[in-house]
Amino acid sequence: MALWFVLGLMTALAAFAVLWPLSRGGRSSPSGSELVVYRDQLAEVDRDAAAGLIAAPDADAARVEIGRRMIAASEAAPETSSAVHLIARRAVAVVALAGLPALAAGLYLAFGSPLLGGFPLAERQRADVSTASLDRLVGQVEAHLEKNPADARGWEVLAPVLFKLGRYEDAAKAFRNVITFKGESASRHADLGEALSAAAGGVISADAKKEFERAVALDAQEVKSRYFLGVAAEQDGRVEEARRIWQAMLDGAPADAPWRPLVQAALSQAGGTVVQRNGAPGPTSEDIAAAKDLNETDRNAMVRGMVDRLSSRLKQDGNDVQGWLRLVRAYMVLGENDTARQAVSDAQRVFEKDEQRLRELNDGIKQLGIGG
Repeated sequence: MALWFVLGLMTALAAFAVLWPLSRGGRSSPSGSELVVYRDQLAEVDRDAAAGLIAAPDADAARVEIGRRMIAASEAAPETSSAVHLIARRAVAVVALAGLPALAAGLYLAFGSPLLGGFPLAERQRADVSTASLDRLVGQVEAHLEKNPADARGWEVLAPVLFKLGRYEDAAKAFRNVITFKGESASRHADLGEALSAAAGGVISADAKKEFERAVALDAQEVKSRYFLGVAAEQDGRVEEARRIWQAMLDGAPADAPWRPLVQAALSQAGGTVVQRNGAPGPTSEDIAAAKDLNETDRNAMVRGMVDRLSSRLKQDGNDVQGWLRLVRAYMVLGENDTARQAVSDAQRVFEKDEQRLRELNDGIKQLGIGG
Protein backbone atom coordinates (compact mmCIF):
# COMPACT_ATOMS: atom_id res chain seq x y z
CA MET A 1 0.00 0.00 0.00
CA ALA A 2 2.82 2.37 0.80
CA LEU A 3 4.18 1.96 -2.74
CA TRP A 4 0.80 2.76 -4.33
CA PHE A 5 0.39 5.76 -2.04
CA VAL A 6 3.75 7.14 -3.10
CA LEU A 7 2.94 6.57 -6.77
CA GLY A 8 -0.44 8.28 -6.40
CA LEU A 9 1.11 11.24 -4.63
CA MET A 10 3.73 11.61 -7.36
CA THR A 11 0.99 11.54 -10.01
CA ALA A 12 -1.03 14.17 -8.17
CA LEU A 13 2.01 16.42 -7.91
CA ALA A 14 2.68 16.03 -11.62
CA ALA A 15 -0.93 16.95 -12.45
CA PHE A 16 -0.80 19.93 -10.09
CA ALA A 17 2.36 21.16 -11.77
CA VAL A 18 0.49 21.19 -15.08
CA LEU A 19 -2.78 22.69 -13.77
CA TRP A 20 -1.28 25.48 -11.66
CA PRO A 21 -0.27 27.71 -14.58
CA LEU A 22 -3.70 27.16 -16.18
CA SER A 23 -5.49 28.37 -13.07
CA ARG A 24 -3.82 31.75 -13.24
CA GLY A 25 -5.42 34.59 -15.18
CA GLY A 26 -4.41 35.00 -18.76
CA ARG A 27 -2.19 37.80 -19.84
CA SER A 28 -3.81 41.02 -21.13
CA SER A 29 -4.85 40.87 -24.75
CA PRO A 30 -2.42 42.17 -27.32
CA SER A 31 -5.06 44.62 -28.65
CA GLY A 32 -5.15 46.60 -25.38
CA SER A 33 -1.41 47.06 -25.49
CA GLU A 34 -1.50 48.16 -29.10
CA LEU A 35 -4.14 50.86 -28.40
CA VAL A 36 -1.95 52.37 -25.69
CA VAL A 37 0.97 52.48 -28.11
CA TYR A 38 -1.13 54.11 -30.83
CA ARG A 39 -2.42 56.77 -28.40
CA ASP A 40 1.16 57.61 -27.45
CA GLN A 41 2.02 57.90 -31.15
CA LEU A 42 -0.88 60.35 -31.75
CA ALA A 43 0.25 62.49 -28.84
CA GLU A 44 3.80 62.49 -30.21
CA VAL A 45 2.55 63.55 -33.68
CA ASP A 46 0.60 66.42 -32.09
CA ARG A 47 3.67 67.57 -30.20
CA ASP A 48 5.88 67.44 -33.29
CA ALA A 49 3.29 69.37 -35.33
CA ALA A 50 2.95 72.05 -32.64
CA ALA A 51 6.70 72.41 -32.48
CA GLY A 52 6.91 72.72 -36.26
CA LEU A 53 9.03 69.62 -36.62
CA ILE A 54 6.73 68.15 -39.29
CA ALA A 55 4.49 69.85 -41.81
CA ALA A 56 0.72 69.96 -41.29
CA PRO A 57 -0.06 67.66 -44.28
CA ASP A 58 2.42 65.08 -42.98
CA ALA A 59 0.96 65.31 -39.51
CA ASP A 60 -2.56 64.75 -40.87
CA ALA A 61 -1.40 61.72 -42.89
CA ALA A 62 0.27 60.25 -39.80
CA ARG A 63 -2.87 60.77 -37.73
CA VAL A 64 -4.96 59.04 -40.39
CA GLU A 65 -2.61 56.01 -40.53
CA ILE A 66 -2.44 55.73 -36.72
CA GLY A 67 -6.22 56.08 -36.50
CA ARG A 68 -6.65 53.29 -39.04
CA ARG A 69 -4.43 51.00 -37.00
CA MET A 70 -6.32 51.86 -33.78
CA ILE A 71 -9.64 50.95 -35.43
CA ALA A 72 -8.26 47.63 -36.66
CA ALA A 73 -6.93 46.79 -33.21
CA SER A 74 -10.14 47.79 -31.44
CA GLU A 75 -12.21 45.61 -33.79
CA ALA A 76 -10.35 42.41 -32.80
CA ALA A 77 -12.69 39.82 -31.18
CA PRO A 78 -11.44 39.18 -27.65
CA GLU A 79 -14.42 37.01 -26.92
CA THR A 80 -13.41 34.51 -29.63
CA SER A 81 -9.80 34.52 -28.43
CA SER A 82 -10.84 34.03 -24.86
CA ALA A 83 -13.15 31.16 -25.87
CA VAL A 84 -10.33 29.45 -27.76
CA HIS A 85 -7.97 29.86 -24.81
CA LEU A 86 -10.61 28.50 -22.44
CA ILE A 87 -11.12 25.39 -24.59
CA ALA A 88 -7.35 24.82 -24.77
CA ARG A 89 -6.95 25.16 -21.00
CA ARG A 90 -9.77 22.70 -20.39
CA ALA A 91 -8.27 20.19 -22.82
CA VAL A 92 -4.90 20.39 -21.09
CA ALA A 93 -6.59 20.01 -17.72
CA VAL A 94 -8.37 16.85 -18.86
CA VAL A 95 -5.11 15.40 -20.12
CA ALA A 96 -3.37 16.26 -16.87
CA LEU A 97 -6.10 14.81 -14.66
CA ALA A 98 -6.86 11.68 -16.68
CA GLY A 99 -4.04 11.14 -19.18
CA LEU A 100 -1.07 11.43 -16.83
CA PRO A 101 -2.32 8.85 -14.28
CA ALA A 102 -3.36 6.49 -17.09
CA LEU A 103 0.04 6.84 -18.77
CA ALA A 104 1.90 6.32 -15.49
CA ALA A 105 -0.15 3.24 -14.62
CA GLY A 106 0.37 1.75 -18.07
CA LEU A 107 4.14 2.25 -17.96
CA TYR A 108 4.41 0.79 -14.48
CA LEU A 109 2.32 -2.27 -15.32
CA ALA A 110 4.44 -2.81 -18.46
CA PHE A 111 7.89 -2.35 -16.95
CA GLY A 112 7.40 -2.49 -13.18
CA SER A 113 6.74 -5.31 -10.76
CA PRO A 114 3.64 -4.41 -8.73
CA LEU A 115 3.50 -7.83 -7.05
CA LEU A 116 7.17 -7.92 -6.07
CA GLY A 117 7.88 -7.42 -2.39
CA GLY A 118 10.24 -4.89 -0.93
CA PHE A 119 13.99 -5.38 -1.22
CA PRO A 120 15.87 -4.19 1.87
CA LEU A 121 18.72 -1.78 1.34
CA ALA A 122 21.27 -4.11 2.91
CA GLU A 123 20.36 -6.90 0.49
CA ARG A 124 20.53 -4.52 -2.47
CA GLN A 125 24.00 -3.47 -1.41
CA ARG A 126 25.11 -7.10 -1.12
CA ALA A 127 23.62 -7.88 -4.53
CA ASP A 128 25.48 -4.96 -6.05
CA VAL A 129 28.76 -6.27 -4.67
CA SER A 130 28.12 -9.86 -5.76
CA THR A 131 27.23 -8.84 -9.32
CA ALA A 132 29.93 -6.22 -9.72
CA SER A 133 31.91 -6.59 -12.91
CA LEU A 134 35.22 -8.37 -12.41
CA ASP A 135 36.74 -6.16 -15.06
CA ARG A 136 35.66 -3.09 -13.12
CA LEU A 137 37.23 -4.44 -9.93
CA VAL A 138 40.43 -5.24 -11.79
CA GLY A 139 40.40 -1.72 -13.22
CA GLN A 140 40.12 -0.29 -9.72
CA VAL A 141 43.09 -2.33 -8.53
CA GLU A 142 45.12 -1.31 -11.58
CA ALA A 143 44.27 2.36 -10.95
CA HIS A 144 45.42 1.93 -7.35
CA LEU A 145 48.68 0.34 -8.47
CA GLU A 146 49.35 3.15 -10.93
CA LYS A 147 49.42 5.50 -7.95
CA ASN A 148 51.16 2.98 -5.66
CA PRO A 149 53.47 0.94 -7.92
CA ALA A 150 55.44 -0.45 -4.97
CA ASP A 151 52.37 -2.12 -3.41
CA ALA A 152 53.64 -5.71 -3.51
CA ARG A 153 50.46 -7.13 -2.00
CA GLY A 154 48.38 -5.44 -4.70
CA TRP A 155 50.48 -6.97 -7.49
CA GLU A 156 50.31 -10.35 -5.76
CA VAL A 157 46.50 -10.24 -5.72
CA LEU A 158 46.17 -8.88 -9.25
CA ALA A 159 48.59 -11.20 -11.07
CA PRO A 160 46.66 -14.51 -10.86
CA VAL A 161 43.39 -12.73 -11.70
CA LEU A 162 44.90 -11.28 -14.88
CA PHE A 163 46.18 -14.74 -15.78
CA LYS A 164 42.73 -16.28 -15.39
CA LEU A 165 41.25 -13.49 -17.52
CA GLY A 166 43.65 -14.41 -20.32
CA ARG A 167 45.62 -11.15 -20.05
CA TYR A 168 48.89 -13.05 -20.05
CA GLU A 169 51.26 -10.18 -20.87
CA ASP A 170 49.76 -8.04 -18.10
CA ALA A 171 49.91 -11.03 -15.77
CA ALA A 172 53.61 -11.51 -16.55
CA LYS A 173 54.24 -7.84 -15.74
CA ALA A 174 52.36 -8.23 -12.47
CA PHE A 175 54.26 -11.40 -11.49
CA ARG A 176 57.53 -9.64 -12.30
CA ASN A 177 56.54 -6.75 -10.02
CA VAL A 178 55.73 -9.23 -7.24
CA ILE A 179 59.30 -10.53 -7.47
CA THR A 180 60.69 -6.99 -7.60
CA PHE A 181 58.82 -5.66 -4.58
CA LYS A 182 58.36 -8.81 -2.50
CA GLY A 183 61.46 -10.83 -3.27
CA GLU A 184 62.34 -14.06 -5.04
CA SER A 185 60.77 -17.44 -4.47
CA ALA A 186 60.55 -20.59 -6.54
CA SER A 187 56.78 -20.36 -6.92
CA ARG A 188 56.90 -16.70 -8.04
CA HIS A 189 59.46 -17.44 -10.75
CA ALA A 190 57.37 -20.44 -11.81
CA ASP A 191 54.24 -18.29 -12.07
CA LEU A 192 56.11 -15.71 -14.12
CA GLY A 193 57.45 -18.40 -16.45
CA GLU A 194 53.95 -19.84 -16.92
CA ALA A 195 52.56 -16.39 -17.78
CA LEU A 196 55.36 -15.80 -20.30
CA SER A 197 54.67 -19.20 -21.87
CA ALA A 198 50.94 -18.49 -22.12
CA ALA A 199 51.66 -15.08 -23.68
CA ALA A 200 53.74 -16.87 -26.31
CA GLY A 201 50.85 -19.18 -27.22
CA GLY A 202 52.03 -22.13 -25.13
CA VAL A 203 55.59 -22.10 -26.42
CA ILE A 204 58.30 -22.15 -23.77
CA SER A 205 60.22 -19.04 -24.75
CA ALA A 206 63.80 -18.37 -23.71
CA ASP A 207 62.62 -15.90 -21.06
CA ALA A 208 60.12 -18.40 -19.68
CA LYS A 209 62.70 -21.16 -19.57
CA LYS A 210 65.05 -18.87 -17.67
CA GLU A 211 62.37 -18.28 -15.04
CA PHE A 212 61.70 -22.02 -14.69
CA GLU A 213 65.42 -22.71 -14.32
CA ARG A 214 65.68 -20.01 -11.67
CA ALA A 215 62.74 -21.55 -9.79
CA VAL A 216 64.37 -24.99 -9.81
CA ALA A 217 67.63 -23.42 -8.62
CA LEU A 218 65.74 -22.00 -5.62
CA ASP A 219 63.76 -25.20 -5.03
CA ALA A 220 64.75 -28.39 -6.82
CA GLN A 221 61.31 -29.91 -6.15
CA GLU A 222 59.24 -27.03 -7.61
CA VAL A 223 56.65 -29.02 -9.58
CA LYS A 224 55.39 -26.50 -12.11
CA SER A 225 58.87 -25.49 -13.25
CA ARG A 226 60.08 -29.08 -13.56
CA TYR A 227 57.05 -29.97 -15.65
CA PHE A 228 57.51 -27.01 -17.99
CA LEU A 229 61.23 -27.70 -18.34
CA GLY A 230 60.17 -31.13 -19.63
CA VAL A 231 57.80 -29.42 -22.06
CA ALA A 232 60.65 -27.15 -23.17
CA ALA A 233 62.88 -30.19 -23.78
CA GLU A 234 60.20 -31.89 -25.87
CA GLN A 235 59.57 -28.63 -27.72
CA ASP A 236 63.25 -28.46 -28.64
CA GLY A 237 63.23 -32.06 -29.90
CA ARG A 238 64.97 -33.48 -26.85
CA VAL A 239 62.20 -36.00 -26.20
CA GLU A 240 64.39 -38.40 -24.21
CA GLU A 241 65.35 -35.60 -21.80
CA ALA A 242 61.69 -34.68 -21.39
CA ARG A 243 60.91 -38.29 -20.51
CA ARG A 244 63.69 -38.35 -17.91
CA ILE A 245 62.42 -35.13 -16.29
CA TRP A 246 58.84 -36.37 -16.06
CA GLN A 247 59.80 -39.86 -14.90
CA ALA A 248 61.97 -38.34 -12.18
CA MET A 249 59.01 -36.25 -11.05
CA LEU A 250 56.85 -39.35 -10.77
CA ASP A 251 59.57 -41.33 -8.99
CA GLY A 252 59.78 -38.72 -6.22
CA ALA A 253 56.07 -37.92 -5.93
CA PRO A 254 53.58 -39.29 -3.42
CA ALA A 255 50.95 -41.60 -4.84
CA ASP A 256 48.19 -39.07 -4.20
CA ALA A 257 49.96 -36.06 -5.75
CA PRO A 258 47.23 -34.08 -7.56
CA TRP A 259 49.48 -33.39 -10.54
CA ARG A 260 50.53 -37.03 -11.04
CA PRO A 261 47.88 -37.83 -13.72
CA LEU A 262 48.99 -34.83 -15.78
CA VAL A 263 52.66 -35.79 -15.74
CA GLN A 264 51.77 -39.43 -16.45
CA ALA A 265 49.74 -38.32 -19.45
CA ALA A 266 52.62 -36.14 -20.69
CA LEU A 267 55.10 -38.98 -20.33
CA SER A 268 52.79 -41.41 -22.08
CA GLN A 269 52.22 -38.95 -24.91
CA ALA A 270 55.97 -38.63 -25.28
CA GLY A 271 56.18 -42.35 -25.89
CA GLY A 272 57.50 -43.24 -22.45
CA THR A 273 56.41 -46.14 -20.26
CA VAL A 274 55.34 -44.93 -16.86
CA VAL A 275 56.61 -46.99 -13.95
CA GLN A 276 55.41 -46.34 -10.40
CA ARG A 277 57.86 -46.32 -7.53
CA ASN A 278 56.64 -49.76 -6.45
CA GLY A 279 57.58 -51.16 -9.88
CA ALA A 280 54.03 -51.60 -11.14
CA PRO A 281 53.42 -50.46 -14.69
CA GLY A 282 51.40 -47.31 -15.27
CA PRO A 283 49.55 -45.21 -15.84
CA THR A 284 46.15 -46.84 -15.92
CA SER A 285 43.47 -45.60 -18.25
CA GLU A 286 41.82 -43.99 -15.22
CA ASP A 287 45.01 -42.10 -14.41
CA ILE A 288 45.28 -40.78 -17.94
CA ALA A 289 41.62 -39.78 -18.01
CA ALA A 290 42.05 -37.98 -14.69
CA ALA A 291 44.15 -35.38 -16.47
CA LYS A 292 40.90 -34.06 -17.94
CA ASP A 293 39.63 -33.21 -14.45
CA LEU A 294 42.18 -30.45 -13.96
CA ASN A 295 40.92 -26.89 -14.17
CA GLU A 296 40.70 -25.35 -17.61
CA THR A 297 43.59 -22.94 -17.14
CA ASP A 298 46.10 -25.67 -16.22
CA ARG A 299 44.88 -27.98 -18.93
CA ASN A 300 45.08 -25.27 -21.61
CA ALA A 301 48.51 -24.09 -20.49
CA MET A 302 50.00 -27.55 -20.17
CA VAL A 303 48.30 -30.32 -22.12
CA ARG A 304 46.67 -28.22 -24.84
CA GLY A 305 49.84 -26.26 -25.53
CA MET A 306 51.83 -29.45 -25.97
CA VAL A 307 49.18 -31.06 -28.18
CA ASP A 308 48.94 -28.01 -30.42
CA ARG A 309 52.70 -27.81 -30.80
CA LEU A 310 52.87 -31.48 -31.73
CA SER A 311 50.05 -31.04 -34.26
CA SER A 312 51.78 -28.04 -35.84
CA ARG A 313 55.06 -29.92 -36.11
CA LEU A 314 53.41 -32.89 -37.80
CA LYS A 315 51.69 -30.61 -40.31
CA GLN A 316 55.14 -29.35 -41.34
CA ASP A 317 56.93 -32.71 -41.17
CA GLY A 318 54.58 -35.66 -40.93
CA ASN A 319 57.09 -38.49 -41.33
CA ASP A 320 57.20 -39.19 -37.58
CA VAL A 321 55.02 -42.27 -36.96
CA GLN A 322 55.46 -42.11 -33.21
CA GLY A 323 54.59 -38.43 -33.31
CA TRP A 324 51.27 -39.22 -34.98
CA LEU A 325 50.57 -41.93 -32.41
CA ARG A 326 51.31 -39.50 -29.56
CA LEU A 327 48.96 -36.95 -31.14
CA VAL A 328 46.14 -39.50 -31.48
CA ARG A 329 46.71 -40.66 -27.90
CA ALA A 330 46.64 -37.04 -26.67
CA TYR A 331 43.30 -36.36 -28.32
CA MET A 332 41.92 -39.52 -26.73
CA VAL A 333 43.15 -38.36 -23.32
CA LEU A 334 41.27 -35.09 -23.83
CA GLY A 335 38.15 -36.99 -24.83
CA GLU A 336 38.22 -35.62 -28.39
CA ASN A 337 37.62 -38.92 -30.18
CA ASP A 338 36.43 -37.35 -33.44
CA THR A 339 39.60 -35.26 -33.63
CA ALA A 340 41.64 -38.39 -32.87
CA ARG A 341 40.00 -40.23 -35.79
CA GLN A 342 40.70 -37.27 -38.05
CA ALA A 343 44.35 -37.38 -37.00
CA VAL A 344 44.40 -41.10 -37.86
CA SER A 345 43.05 -40.35 -41.35
CA ASP A 346 45.62 -37.58 -41.85
CA ALA A 347 48.46 -39.87 -40.78
CA GLN A 348 47.30 -42.71 -43.05
CA ARG A 349 47.24 -40.33 -46.02
CA VAL A 350 50.80 -39.27 -45.23
CA PHE A 351 52.07 -42.88 -45.22
CA GLU A 352 49.79 -44.36 -47.91
CA LYS A 353 52.80 -44.89 -50.21
CA ASP A 354 55.11 -46.20 -47.46
CA GLU A 355 53.94 -49.70 -46.58
CA GLN A 356 56.35 -50.26 -43.70
CA ARG A 357 55.47 -47.03 -41.87
CA LEU A 358 51.79 -47.42 -42.64
CA ARG A 359 51.89 -50.89 -41.06
CA GLU A 360 53.68 -49.49 -38.00
CA LEU A 361 51.10 -46.71 -37.75
CA ASN A 362 48.14 -49.07 -38.03
CA ASP A 363 49.62 -51.43 -35.44
CA GLY A 364 50.00 -48.55 -33.01
CA ILE A 365 46.46 -47.35 -33.70
CA LYS A 366 45.07 -50.82 -33.00
CA GLN A 367 46.87 -50.84 -29.67
CA LEU A 368 45.13 -47.56 -28.82
CA GLY A 369 41.81 -49.29 -29.36
CA ILE A 370 40.32 -47.17 -32.12
CA GLY A 371 40.86 -49.50 -35.09
CA GLY A 372 43.35 -49.41 -37.95
